[in-house]
Amino acid sequence: MIATTINIINRPEKDYLQKTELAHRKKFAQFFTPPEIANVMTLWLLGNNNLQTVLEPAFGLGIFSRLLISKKQNLQIKGYEVDNVIYETAKRNLNGTLNINLHLQDYMYNDWNNKYDGIICNPPYFKFHDYDNKNILKEIEEKLSLQLNGFTNLYTLFLLKSISQLNENGRAAYIVPSEFLNSDYGKNVKQYLINSKLLRHILIIDFEENAFDDALTTASILLFAKDDNFEKVNFTTISTLKDLETFQQIIVNYPNTQNENSYNIEQLDATIKWRSYYQKQNSLKYKYLVPFSNYGKVVRGIATGDNDYFVFNIQKAKQYGISKKYLLPCISKSTDITKPFFTQTEFDKLVAENRNVFLFNAVKPIDKHVENYIKKGEIGKVNERYLTASRNPWYSLENRPPAPIWVSVFHRNGMKFIRNLTNVRNLTTFHCIYLNMFSVAKTDLLFAYLLTDTAQEIFNDNRREYGNGLKKFEPNDINKAKMVDLDKLDKTTENKILDLYKQYQDEDLNIKPNNELLKSINDIFIDFYVD
Repeated sequence: MIATTINIINRPEKDYLQKTELAHRKKFAQFFTPPEIANVMTLWLLGNNNLQTVLEPAFGLGIFSRLLISKKQNLQIKGYEVDNVIYETAKRNLNGTLNINLHLQDYMYNDWNNKYDGIICNPPYFKFHDYDNKNILKEIEEKLSLQLNGFTNLYTLFLLKSISQLNENGRAAYIVPSEFLNSDYGKNVKQYLINSKLLRHILIIDFEENAFDDALTTASILLFAKDDNFEKVNFTTISTLKDLETFQQIIVNYPNTQNENSYNIEQLDATIKWRSYYQKQNSLKYKYLVPFSNYGKVVRGIATGDNDYFVFNIQKAKQYGISKKYLLPCISKSTDITKPFFTQTEFDKLVAENRNVFLFNAVKPIDKHVENYIKKGEIGKVNERYLTASRNPWYSLENRPPAPIWVSVFHRNGMKFIRNLTNVRNLTTFHCIYLNMFSVAKTDLLFAYLLTDTAQEIFNDNRREYGNGLKKFEPNDINKAKMVDLDKLDKTTENKILDLYKQYQDEDLNIKPNNELLKSINDIFIDFYVD
């Protein structure tokens, strides 16, 4: 059973959360490990009978160390922390505990030559643009001879360094977002884990609940061991924190931990999304599947670098004297689109409502009002932002022609596909779908398919997941996803679909959407593509 002392163990974190502003905690990516999870992770380390030295690379308030010492008092623990506020708080709480040696230093630049019997960590969740990306990646490349994608999140770098620091028979436990298991930047990371032969178990925390306060993320626990039991890697998914009690038994029974989602290390493929190893794949029941990229290409929408500066409504245009000649029609918020067909009439309504549906587009020749607005941006250092600094001139826009189909980036209740019947562009709130030259004639048929539950179900195999049921698709997630091969349809079936689709479009444009027509379209696809 999970220790009854957990509530006592968790008190320092609760006190800190009450006394420390959210802005400070977010600045240092401080999301505390729930004590139930920390308990399971420490149990894994304590399974090493020779456990004497322990490293906690992102110490925080030391919940792991407190739990370990409560169970094995003679451990020697070293911790690293970069935030002086939490460092001083931790030192006060530890009250001179002699066997915990805490350092106010960045773990990524220190302690490379030491090895440990146990390493346990909840690393900071910084994305590539929020940490010293260039120098830390260089450090990893030099120390581990490993070249990584520039978009790699910091938590995976902590992980890679730590598993290189294990003693013989040493164990490591990391809790990290499971995003890297299913992302492009995670390929090299996963290949390194495979090659190391240290990965023993991946526990996926159910995506319907957050494991961390204030953190919109999924969570996974990765368990490593530097022993001879490297043949199998096990995947387990749990629905609630209470399920951790069952997982404790799996840890106790190690190395006899095989389950229905156990794979030989040679079976793991770093180039695919690892979701396929622990979640049922919806696409398996369909036949005649092809990559979505057979029909077109998905790219992200226009990224301005500073929406507050570049995005306009009519009132703002009047305020700065910017004429329509210098304004590009563009959707900036997904909430502005409420129907699957976007027409000029819909756009005109948004303009009349003073919505932010224009982009500042300083095409030459520019007038004095545009010149003044450019100077305003430079005074406000908009030209020094991450994206604008790399453009020439800095206020120029990315070249994104109007896309015939848009798709939402995030969703909770299904992907949102929009048929764009205008010359309006879109920001990154939507991805753009551009059809290849052979697919233009099939635009209506393709969009009819995209509106169906069948399309949603198959696409979901390639989704990324965050907390509270939030799902995300990057452009390549869709490009590489499967869809039914529309070319397999006979002409009679195709015409049936198009007839229903035209009826649906007509009724939707008249503000009378008929979802029964979509159901009929979906039934045709199921009848044709499911054996």
